[in-house]
Amino acid sequence: MSANLLSDHTGAWLGLLAASLLLATVAVGMYLRERQRSLALAVELDRVSREMSPQLARDNVTGLLTRSGFDAVLDQWVQKVDRSGGAFCVLYVSLDNFFMLNDAFGNDFADGLLKNVSNRLAAFTGADTEVCSLAAGEFALAVRGEMTVGRSTANRVSQVFAERFAVDLIQTPLTCSIGIAMYPAHGSRAMLLGHAALAMRSVRLHGGGDFCQYDLKMGADVREQAILVNELRSALELGQLELYFQPKIDAISLQVTAAEALLRWHHPERGLVSPLVFIPLAERYGLIGAIGNWVIEEACRNAARWRERGLRMRVAVNISGYQMREDDLVDRIEAALRRNGIKPGRFTCEITESVAMEDTKVTQLTFDKMRQAGFHVSIDDFGTGYSSLASLRRLPAAELKIDRAFVTDLEHSEDARSIAKSIINMATALNLRVVAEGVETVGQCELLVSMGCNELQGYLFSMPITANELERLALDDHRHENVEFRESLFAETRSAELDGDLQPLPRDF
Repeated sequence: MSANLLSDHTGAWLGLLAASLLLATVAVGMYLRERQRSLALAVELDRVSREMSPQLARDNVTGLLTRSGFDAVLDQWVQKVDRSGGAFCVLYVSLDNFFMLNDAFGNDFADGLLKNVSNRLAAFTGADTEVCSLAAGEFALAVRGEMTVGRSTANRVSQVFAERFAVDLIQTPLTCSIGIAMYPAHGSRAMLLGHAALAMRSVRLHGGGDFCQYDLKMGADVREQAILVNELRSALELGQLELYFQPKIDAISLQVTAAEALLRWHHPERGLVSPLVFIPLAERYGLIGAIGNWVIEEACRNAARWRERGLRMRVAVNISGYQMREDDLVDRIEAALRRNGIKPGRFTCEITESVAMEDTKVTQLTFDKMRQAGFHVSIDDFGTGYSSLASLRRLPAAELKIDRAFVTDLEHSEDARSIAKSIINMATALNLRVVAEGVETVGQCELLVSMGCNELQGYLFSMPITANELERLALDDHRHENVEFRESLFAETRSAELDGDLQPLPRDF
């Protein structure tokens, strides 16, 4: 019985072992077949990937590398530098005013412009240079070599934009802002493009049309700007903004005829923040609209208060390029004038020459509305742009303001005197008045008067002062040191003027 029982157990065990081996064999077979299929699929996918990679790495419209293709190039270059030494640079190229042109002329024009730009940049592609299309109006270049090579390439890229771009019979000048970062000196592969972008934004912050290399402090500057922008958002609500006014002086009588409103920010910790610092930030981060509305309303409110006290004086307000592209700008100015009982002819819109010369439909439409509304229009910072007699004649301008850079050098530079004299002669030929800003010395004043300048503005006569200080200055026997107000500014205010029944004031009033 024991032998039979042992035999039965042995048979059962051998059966189980045989079944297990069979199952294992089947499983191994299935695994090997699946493995073979996976390998075959991988080979096929690799073949398709190799065939598709050139198409995926290139942008269909521009023919330049896509972001993924550019990343692959950077990865390869980093490995080579890490293995064999050397360096390479990344250039971040951003077209200045691209979105403004897109808004003005439409998407078809913008697409054509990008194709033209891409064609010019594609010429840089070679064994040591790759070009990538990052986004609308933004490109990147990878260049083998150290910063000397990067800066040389940036200079060549800038020169590419010197020739005007023509799309659908529209010719437009174009500039770009370029930031340069170098591997490995300026950070890891992951940070490289971002550092180049930081350098590019630093260029744009200072007006664009140039290039610079990344610096470690740029990261700190960006954080500082972010803090400042956040604080600027609440500055209006907290009452930290204030208008100062700088008188405009008649060049013959040396009497005050008008005043320009200048924005100031009283920061609780930083003190008085210069508009040269916060206005560009406001324009960049979408705050200039609300701030601009406040400036217009506040200038009109102060002019109305002066009127009640017996001082009737034109007030000038700076209008930004952003505001000029707003459809309802003129409507909002007219509403502010009506609320405060100010005639349109007593409100001056000061617009920089560069903005005035923008040949865009929206800007030209705004100028047409200003003409119809009867605003007094002044072209500010004149002499720094590329105005022509033909373009000036199309604008509803009543005056030109000579840029302070030429005024500063009047006593020491023959070129500055020639430019100032040419501007005055051109304005006279067009029946425009001329205002010189930044007048600080008696010598500058005498030269400008001898050239035929109509009005002067600067520290020689008065620094920008608060509305209350200007009012006290005007009503204290109409004179204070070198500042005297024109007697006609204190003429009795008649109610008919509020209804617009009076004839237009002389241009010099």
